[in-house]
Amino acid sequence: MAIFPEVDWFLKLKDKLNSDPQYARIAHSWEWDLLFAIEADDTLKEPLYVHMDLWHGTCRDVKIVEDVKQVKATFILSAPYQNYVAILSGKLDPMQAMLTRKLRVQGNMAIMMRNVPTVLDFVRCCREVTDGFVGVAT
Repeated sequence: MAIFPEVDWFLKLKDKLNSDPQYARIAHSWEWDLLFAIEADDTLKEPLYVHMDLWHGTCRDVKIVEDVKQVKATFILSAPYQNYVAILSGKLDPMQAMLTRKLRVQGNMAIMMRNVPTVLDFVRCCREVTDGFVGVAT
C-alpha cells in the first residue's frame, strides 16, 4: 500500500515510471529533474522535499531532500499538502492547478507546456500508485 507522501510512495512511483510502457513512450524526450515541495498544512505538520531525476521515460533516482538549498532542480512544484491530495485524488486537474497557481511551478514554463502529455501521464502514474493519503480518511 502506497500512502502519499510517505517515502514508500515515491519509491513505488519510481518503480511505476520505470516499468510503465506508456509513460516510457510519452516521456521519451523528457530530460529534466523536479523537486516536489510539499508544504505543511493542518494535516501535514512538516514540509517535505523530494527530488526526482527523470530522464527519457525513466526515473533514475528519487531522494528525500533535507536541505532544499542544496538542490538545483530544473522544475520545482510547490503546493500545500491538501492541493497535492486534490490532484492525486482526481478532484483537481493538474494543468488547471498550475494555471491557477494552486500548484506553483518554478522553471521554464515553455518546456512544461510543450510537454503537457508527459506531465499528464506522469500524474496518471502518480495516481495509479496512490492508495491513500497521510491524515486523510479513505
